[in-house]
Amino acid sequence: MKRLIVIGLLSLLLVPCSLCAQERQATTRADECITIFNDVMRQVDVNYVDTLNYESLTEEAINAMLHKIDPYTIYYPKKNDRELRMLTTGKYGGIGSIIQQRPRPDKAGKKQPKDSLWTYAVNPYEGKPAQRAGVHAGDRIISVDGKKTEGMSVSEVSNNLRGVPGTTVVLELEREGIAKPFKISIVREDIHLEPVTYYTLFTADSLSAPVGYIAFGEFTDGSAQAFSNALDDLYYNQGARKLIIDLRGNGGGIVDEALQMVNLFVDRDTKIVETRGKTARSNYVYTTRNNPRYKDLPLVVLVDKNSASASEIVSGALQDLGRAKLIGQRTFGKGLVQNVRPVAYGGHIKVTTSKYYLPSGRCIQAIDYSERQKGHELKRDTAGGILPDIVMEDSTKVDICYSLYINHYFFDYATRYHRLHDSIAAPEVFTLTDGDIEEFCKYLDERKFKYETETSKFFADMLKMARHEDIDSATLSKLEALEPMLTPDFRDAIERNKEEVKEMLGSEIVLRYYYQKGQAAYQIRFDDEVKQALKELH
Repeated sequence: MKRLIVIGLLSLLLVPCSLCAQERQATTRADECITIFNDVMRQVDVNYVDTLNYESLTEEAINAMLHKIDPYTIYYPKKNDRELRMLTTGKYGGIGSIIQQRPRPDKAGKKQPKDSLWTYAVNPYEGKPAQRAGVHAGDRIISVDGKKTEGMSVSEVSNNLRGVPGTTVVLELEREGIAKPFKISIVREDIHLEPVTYYTLFTADSLSAPVGYIAFGEFTDGSAQAFSNALDDLYYNQGARKLIIDLRGNGGGIVDEALQMVNLFVDRDTKIVETRGKTARSNYVYTTRNNPRYKDLPLVVLVDKNSASASEIVSGALQDLGRAKLIGQRTFGKGLVQNVRPVAYGGHIKVTTSKYYLPSGRCIQAIDYSERQKGHELKRDTAGGILPDIVMEDSTKVDICYSLYINHYFFDYATRYHRLHDSIAAPEVFTLTDGDIEEFCKYLDERKFKYETETSKFFADMLKMARHEDIDSATLSKLEALEPMLTPDFRDAIERNKEEVKEMLGSEIVLRYYYQKGQAAYQIRFDDEVKQALKELH
């Protein structure tokens, strides 16, 4: 008996000693690597022929190291603290507009080399400083506080636009229909992007009860409360008795906000998600803390391939607990947990510390990034992410609409349309006519638009190669006869896809007049996933 007790005590003592030895070994290896890096830096400092930019070299070395780990472990030097603040709070000091760069067109509408980029305001947020000051979608930003934007990257332009709230930034803009560039002064504000991007009520006669719809954009500080406020309005003021939660395109954020959202629909002390990592403080079980206020409200959650992290926790937990039906595409599979840690001289590192596991025990993460350190090709685990109960096909097609969209013709024509029309009908009823589409086609003629399919590009390359190879003239003639058939006239292509062209062009036009909420109200009329959700709830 005494022998057994001694063996038991030894086993208890040996396990922690073994762990301590492993930790000491890992620490020793890290110290050795740090010593090597410091020694290399000193040798270069003393002996290199030219003066070095130590800050830039160190930052690039850190970023290269972290790139080998995963895309989410990121170093933020002190100069990037505004970017970190926006990431964690959804707030930043700026003008409140999305910007975009694209190659500069010449007078014939042709693109210039990619290193000749122009910067455009593409989406001023309603009620934010840029919109109130008169910035329009489609305005080209020539300079910011006298600094020319041509030659700058998007991040460089953004950094010049952002600043301390209350300070003034001067933009030099160019706008279609105005002969000369002009300047606008904008006072920066503390910008907070609304987590609830849009909500509404469906009350069609075909529904068994009114259905609420909430589009939720991001999980930042206070976002769960904003969601709760929208739901309260739908339920108590508008009479919603069923609910669609739209998490498509939601990249995630703060896990506690996700926990609060799920808690609205499930019992107190219910396990929602668990984190597991290397250290004890990385292991944690998140359970609901309050009694649910909407325990019996029927739910459908919409997800897609861009739903990630906290949105996967919400959708996956509600699915695991049998509380909601999911509709859409398999989610992204981002199940890695990051925590922000301070580092020397005011910087921070956002480091992956653990992985998310749902109530059923399944891990959300789809890619094993440890393979990157081994030099192996990364592969997506088909079991990762959240598979919806009803899978809807991705409706994205490589057709005339795709070509018009990626080449900015929808965007540019909407800019012209806005200049020529003082107002349009409400988003819930606005529709483009066949006459409007004819005007759009005339605009494409004016811009010398040439519709090239991927097939026609491939065939042109193949035909070019065939002319250089040993192919008889009869066969070559037959191939050349096929070429015109594979280069469709854009008017014919638009006619075949007229309804989709009307929908996409109409969406861009509505954005000019009614901003983001109006665009959401317009797009929901054509949304197949929403239609399927209404069908399921009925």
